[in-house]
Amino acid sequence: MSEHDVTRRRFMEAGAGAAAASLVMATGAAAALLQRPGSAQATGRPMPNNVALPQARPTPKRADSVGFAIVGLGGYALNQMMPRFSQAARAHVAAIVSGNPDKLRQVGDAYGVPPESRYSYENFAKIASDRRVDAVYIVLPSGLHADWTERAFAAGKHVLCEKPMALSSAECERMIAAGRRANRKLMIAYRSHFEPNNMQAMELMAQNAVGQLRLLRTEQSYRMGPTSPSENWRVNRALAGGGPLEDYGIYGLQAALYLAREMPESISATGFRPAGDPRFAEILAHVSSQLRFPSGAVAQLVTSYDSAGGNIVQARGTTGSLIMDPATGYSGNRMVLETGRDRREFGPAESTVQFARQLDHFADAIRDGTQIKTPGEMGLRDLRLIEAIYASAETGRTVMLNPDGTRKS
Repeated sequence: MSEHDVTRRRFMEAGAGAAAASLVMATGAAAALLQRPGSAQATGRPMPNNVALPQARPTPKRADSVGFAIVGLGGYALNQMMPRFSQAARAHVAAIVSGNPDKLRQVGDAYGVPPESRYSYENFAKIASDRRVDAVYIVLPSGLHADWTERAFAAGKHVLCEKPMALSSAECERMIAAGRRANRKLMIAYRSHFEPNNMQAMELMAQNAVGQLRLLRTEQSYRMGPTSPSENWRVNRALAGGGPLEDYGIYGLQAALYLAREMPESISATGFRPAGDPRFAEILAHVSSQLRFPSGAVAQLVTSYDSAGGNIVQARGTTGSLIMDPATGYSGNRMVLETGRDRREFGPAESTVQFARQLDHFADAIRDGTQIKTPGEMGLRDLRLIEAIYASAETGRTVMLNPDGTRKS
């Protein structure tokens, strides 16, 4: 989900068990982050601020267009993803799901969704008989991804799930197994894989444009305004997990992996939580980690909810460097390749195409059986690495990894 949409009031509330899931940890400790969070449930919230609904009904799509049901009508869905369906060649909004009847009416009218395809969380199971819907797009807080993905598969629909895939590797495995049982496809919405500069960066690194890779540095951070777990789901443990790592820092983790083009063999990490700050009553404020790869390259990752903003990825090799700043934004991403005295600039890229490309990619996988770039197995891999980061932060020790991201015993 959006890394900047932090002023949005929560539209999901933790269930009765969420209080018991609050973190009890000393500064820098992270033991509770490896535990299954408390129960959480989806509830309808009011329309987010500053939403501009379309003034005209969407134009009809081609006959093989994939119909999506959007589950969760928060700021990211309404301000970023749903408007991009108009740019997709093979995807359209066929249904919407929310616990707020007024929002269902307003959004449904704006997007031409018929009343019979506007679902509440309570009657979601009825979507199984809605032939307009081929796929479900889960745009709920992270702590709800696993449960609602399973519900979508039970209804016989394909699933596009926002990042992070879930809050634990066990949940990810559950989601993958549910998709296989249903014989339906699962894709994780890692939009940067469809963003022009990031795609170009992957190609350049595959061509050894900076020589042999030696160092990767990533920073994804901003300073969150005053809030608390009851106001903002991103600081609610049951809904968000450990904090900035799963939300914003996952872009840096992803970039390190697709630019290094190998899995780390070890991870060391630290975490920080300032005492007495309501924003961080349940989550960490800052996480930093170092990944060492079999090639000898090292990645240094930093993410924070309590520092000046940054969205930077740097790759330095034996003959040059690749600098992305901003690296993974919704728009305006820039990139520079420096080799010796040569300097090649890329951008600002037409980054907004990443949303429609992502939708069409999943549509192609559904209709034509093409391979998914960002499957559930990738989401599982990333959660295993996140768990390793938290384990290292808790113990103060380096964690050794197997090639699939699981921890060595």
